[in-house]
Amino acid sequence: MNTLCEFCIYRSFLFDNLDKKEFALLTLSRKEVDFKKGDIICREGEKIDQFLYLKEGLLKVYKTLGERKEQIIAVTKPMDFIGLLSVFSNTTYNFSIAALEDSSICTIDLSAIKKLIKGNAAFALTLLEKMSYMNDQLLQSRLTINLKNLRGRTAFILLLFANDIYKTVKFELPVSRKEIAELIDMRTENVIRILSEFRNDGILRIEGKNIEILDMPRLKQISDFG
Repeated sequence: MNTLCEFCIYRSFLFDNLDKKEFALLTLSRKEVDFKKGDIICREGEKIDQFLYLKEGLLKVYKTLGERKEQIIAVTKPMDFIGLLSVFSNTTYNFSIAALEDSSICTIDLSAIKKLIKGNAAFALTLLEKMSYMNDQLLQSRLTINLKNLRGRTAFILLLFANDIYKTVKFELPVSRKEIAELIDMRTENVIRILSEFRNDGILRIEGKNIEILDMPRLKQISDFG
């Protein structure tokens, strides 16, 4: 649903430091766009002319390596400002973004955002803080994954979906086994094997893409020490 900026619950995350004139500029250049699962929001190499943030849904940020291989950089959820990774350092995207679920994205003309930055130091500082936080989270996640063995990586990503994204032990995986492998830098067959092991060990119940974590303490232990 297209919500007026004035009443949007996400306004306070970044735009509370704007006065009425600045907020009017933001509102005039803002659009809300809906995407279906599987839609491409932007492609690597395309010109950056919009500031993007995710209002509803789930997205994957990824790079293409060679003709067919993809490396998923991150999975983003609502309140994530998905364009911040490239928007001020490049003129074109150095990654692609696709919808993992039906999603709603707010777009703002980049020229309007840059005008606000030049005229409002408090807004610029808030934006820098958001960029720094996103970069820290991305770096920490990649380092954590790289330090784990295969079972630990698989457990880590299941806990990410359960605790950080869906906030429930029972959920439908929004990604394929292949995409999980891309996200945690594993082979697809290893992901399939380890998920099967978790099911046989009574840690998970798996029905297609539907996952239920039956033994959260054990899964967390595998993630922490795997």
